Amino acid sequence: MYNTTFAEIEAPIKWHAQASQAAPKMALAADRNDCEHCSSRKFCMPEGFDTKKAGAHNGVFGNMRKIKHGDAIFRAGEPFRNLYVAKVGSFKTVAIDNDGREQIIGFPIAGEFIGMDGIGTGVHAFDAIALEDGIVCSLPFSALIEMSEHDLSLRSHLHKLMSRELVRESALLMLMGRMTAIERLVSFLLNISKRYAQRGYSSHDFNLRMTRDEIGCHLGLTLETVSRSLSKLSSLGLVKCAGKQVSIIDMAGLEQVSGHYIPH
Repeated sequence: MYNTTFAEIEAPIKWHAQASQAAPKMALAADRNDCEHCSSRKFCMPEGFDTKKAGAHNGVFGNMRKIKHGDAIFRAGEPFRNLYVAKVGSFKTVAIDNDGREQIIGFPIAGEFIGMDGIGTGVHAFDAIALEDGIVCSLPFSALIEMSEHDLSLRSHLHKLMSRELVRESALLMLMGRMTAIERLVSFLLNISKRYAQRGYSSHDFNLRMTRDEIGCHLGLTLETVSRSLSKLSSLGLVKCAGKQVSIIDMAGLEQVSGHYIPH
């Protein structure tokens, strides 16, 4: 339906959540290493869970680690020991096949778990790379499992998180196999919008942290196709792109273009 090449390729753009009230939240999350005051805790643990009491003797919670832009939290092939929660910043998880080709599996943001790929085999299957300077919390998995054996709410929460990862993987396969380029990109933008809205950020205005090339690697599209699709959406009055800034002008219109379930 749309050509997949351009005479000129626009520069990559990056994105992050934009809202004037977001800065204090991010500063708070970065300055404190206790779960009690973390703005992301409602996404990574059960409601009402007492981390101070639960982790007092085994140091499960509050283990922060700063990650610089481009650095890895872990690499494929490394032993699996910890689950990680993105506290500040944006990340990408990357699979590399036998021919050295990359496939970006996802783009975790604040409050989302990273590292579940290692649970089954005890070895990480992906690379996890920071898209910007960020902070993650390390959760020793063996201690977490031991704790969940005595806490039904924590056990149930972990099961829900694992189920969510399976849903996301299935949704990605659907994106790759059944949707057109435009539908894939629209589903991606709506997914990002929904996840940021859940965290109190703007669902209509945000900046991109990953490049267009990385978006294409995630969606199975070329850089040229991503750029052309964004230009098409802009010409239809659905979105507006100005440098790093992406604004959703017509949310309902985007949802009509997608016409599919938007995973979250």
